[in-house]
Amino acid sequence: QVQLVESGGGLVQAGGSLRLSCAASGRSFSSHAMGWFRQAPGKDRESVATISRSGGTTYYADSVKGRFTISRDNAKNTVYLQMNSLKPEDTAVYFCAASQYLYLSDRVSPRGRDEYTYWGQGTQVTVSS
Repeated sequence: QVQLVESGGGLVQAGGSLRLSCAASGRSFSSHAMGWFRQAPGKDRESVATISRSGGTTYYADSVKGRFTISRDNAKNTVYLQMNSLKPEDTAVYFCAASQYLYLSDRVSPRGRDEYTYWGQGTQVTVSS
């Protein structure tokens, strides 16, 4: 069982930066792939970035590639999302998630929301123009 708590959201002007953090409980954290997802009003929850168990493999949605960076610190049971050059269209509730399965390989970084079982409560990010 993994419990997740996000922090770091807020209001920022376009072009600004925010760093989201996700603190996880549970001894199996380092064996889970982790992901950041977001959901804007009236839209489906979409994948933003994912990272493999040790950080060797990452995935980014095209819309955030080159602007966002996902990372993790397994010693601190924490995953981060550094968001730079923010745009109004990045406005959404951002969720942290842990994969359904535990992985031995550091090459697995699932992209689909259905592959993630454990979810945080979300943190609001609002980017003003």
